[in-house]
Amino acid sequence: MTTVDTPAAGGIAPALRQLYLVRFAFAIVWAGLVFATKSELGAPGIALVVIYPLFDVAAAVWDSRSSSDNEQVRSLQFNIAISLIAAVGLAIAGASGVPAILRVWGAWAIISGIVQLIVAVKRRAMGGQWPMILSGSISVLAGANFVASASGTDPKLSGVAGYAVLGGIFFLVSALRLGRAARES
Repeated sequence: MTTVDTPAAGGIAPALRQLYLVRFAFAIVWAGLVFATKSELGAPGIALVVIYPLFDVAAAVWDSRSSSDNEQVRSLQFNIAISLIAAVGLAIAGASGVPAILRVWGAWAIISGIVQLIVAVKRRAMGGQWPMILSGSISVLAGANFVASASGTDPKLSGVAGYAVLGGIFFLVSALRLGRAARES
């Protein structure tokens, strides 16, 4: 039997709201830095693409510590492992260029999007999860697009910055909805 975390039971909503606000801020700052580097690889560009999945690891750890649902924790632990593998893969791919980075990023976006979708569907009873369901779904599609664009004539990293901004906006909307759901309960 699994339990559903609600704002009243388990107090996960306030922790998620705070996490989602931090994720929004990080995504916006990170994307700004990617745009500031003009999406060039070099050491700063490679560092930025590696930092993003490492931040995802930290966020999943924070999230898993807030959750009392073992199924959700297992999904988040899987996401931690996938994000760590992605960070290593992105560091290695950086030596090969933008197409390799886009392939690794795309694979990671697909898998982590599926995990985000699964966790959000399980949490939908608490409110504020429809943006996360949409975000997970869009992540899968965006990941496939990154993989496909890696074979294009002029692949760019700017797409990953846009991906981060859109994801950040979904985190912000979810945080706002969680705040409203907590006030209404």
